[in-house]
Amino acid sequence: MRTTLTKMAFLALCLAGSPLFAAPPALDPAALQVGAATITYRAQLGDTLGVIAAQLTSSKNNWVQLAKLNHIDNDRTIPVGTAIIIPVALLPDDPSTAQVAAMSGNIDAVAADGKPIEINIGTTLSEGAIINTGSNSFLSLTLPDQSHVALPSNSQVKLSKLRTARYTNSPRTEITLLKGRVESKVSPLDKNKGRFEVHSPLAVAGVRGTDFRVDLVGDRVMTEVLSGGVAVAKKNQAPALTLHPGQGNVTNAKGVGKAVALLPAPQLNGGPQLQERPTVRFSVSPVVGARGYRAQIATDADTRNIVSEAESDNTELKLNGLEDGKYFVRITALDQSGLQGIPHITAFTLKARPEPPISIEPKNKSRADDVMFSWAEVGNAQAYHLQVASDAGFKQLVLDQPAVVGPQFNAGKLALGTYFWRVATIVEQGKGSDQGPYGDPQRFNLLPALQVPKIADAVDGDLSFRWSAEPGQTFVVEIGRDAGYSALLLTQTTATPEIVVPRPDSGTYFIRIKAIDADGYIGPFSPSQKVYIGSRWVTGDGSPLLNVGGQTQTGY
Repeated sequence: MRTTLTKMAFLALCLAGSPLFAAPPALDPAALQVGAATITYRAQLGDTLGVIAAQLTSSKNNWVQLAKLNHIDNDRTIPVGTAIIIPVALLPDDPSTAQVAAMSGNIDAVAADGKPIEINIGTTLSEGAIINTGSNSFLSLTLPDQSHVALPSNSQVKLSKLRTARYTNSPRTEITLLKGRVESKVSPLDKNKGRFEVHSPLAVAGVRGTDFRVDLVGDRVMTEVLSGGVAVAKKNQAPALTLHPGQGNVTNAKGVGKAVALLPAPQLNGGPQLQERPTVRFSVSPVVGARGYRAQIATDADTRNIVSEAESDNTELKLNGLEDGKYFVRITALDQSGLQGIPHITAFTLKARPEPPISIEPKNKSRADDVMFSWAEVGNAQAYHLQVASDAGFKQLVLDQPAVVGPQFNAGKLALGTYFWRVATIVEQGKGSDQGPYGDPQRFNLLPALQVPKIADAVDGDLSFRWSAEPGQTFVVEIGRDAGYSALLLTQTTATPEIVVPRPDSGTYFIRIKAIDADGYIGPFSPSQKVYIGSRWVTGDGSPLLNVGGQTQTGY
């Protein structure tokens, strides 16, 4: 649809010129109509094509093309009111800009005059600016026509041309890729005859409105098209092929490589929509022909505000350094040439803080009469939430303690069997308490505690102790002179479930035993047993003196 310029709008266009660009002619605004890809000028008395070309196009020599296009044989006898159509290709350029829409990490930029530019959200960049993204740093630019240019980490581009055709505002954009990658989502250019090109040392990718990527790796340029079409050409040569959606190619010193199909989007395994650890993990099903995978994390569904990325040569991708929040992950498969495939985009939430404590006991097994659960103390913890279940999914809870104050809890006696337990940290925040995710479930088997059989008071001979055992166990035996075992009569390790001890002096003693299982598990000491050693009468050779009722003891 054509629109007629108002006088104020036309004067604004006239004042928009700069020393680098000639100001528009002082014509009657009513004589000029602007279309999507052309302008139409209604000839006035005395107008010639030379004057019109000099005033409305980029060169007065364009009068020849105007004559052919408008079928005018004698430009000096142009009837008043004749419609002179001027295509956008002949219009002069006005300067344009790019604006920083999103960023993260370290971004360096210099203007065309070499002066450094401080990059922030909303910073306006002009033609000639050079931008560098550091490690794990990202930048997204928005152009006036709502096209978007994204720079992943370790990339460098020059905004070689940022202009628009006068009157029609048709964009004329050239991005020079000096290092790394550039991803572009270009608004349709067919109607306004705009131009958007990505230049690199070897190739030029020209588009008419599309979503595409260009990657410079050593002496190769890789181009991938997700929508629209891209004409690929070696530098300073005519286009060699056009890439269609789902196609890519590699250009090197030998020439423009053929178009190949991009790998399909990877499929994610498991349920990655909720991430509960600071290290975000994604697992993908293998894609046939893939040599690796790339993941990018963004805060928006269009993945323009990228905050992290990682590559892996296997199907497991890990990323660190993210704060808790809502994100989107974009995962692509990389083929043997390094071309990225079709992306898979999924939303996910990261809730990893406050981090759970490290579990201490019990692990694997326990033989305690009273089961004690313990974990490392978290510095800012207000309390802990302990759960014990008989199933790994924690559907059958045996114990649920939502506010354990210290880093341990005595559960008392539990039935023998298999259990699972986990702990979460609770901290105080401005809006109240905040519970973090549970730690990894710990599985343990509750086995019978070691029981030392009741020992009768011993009045003569060596002391012999026996107890039940399991295959492969070893034992530590302690005999104490007091119930606290501060003074030991004996401590001994044995591989058999028995021990013979020379008879000690008369008195009361205490014995306890702990088992070491074949897998290295060290159980707790058994409940303490008290043993009384009585006095005795002996013969001259040291044998006990016997009477009819048995051994003779003192104290009778």
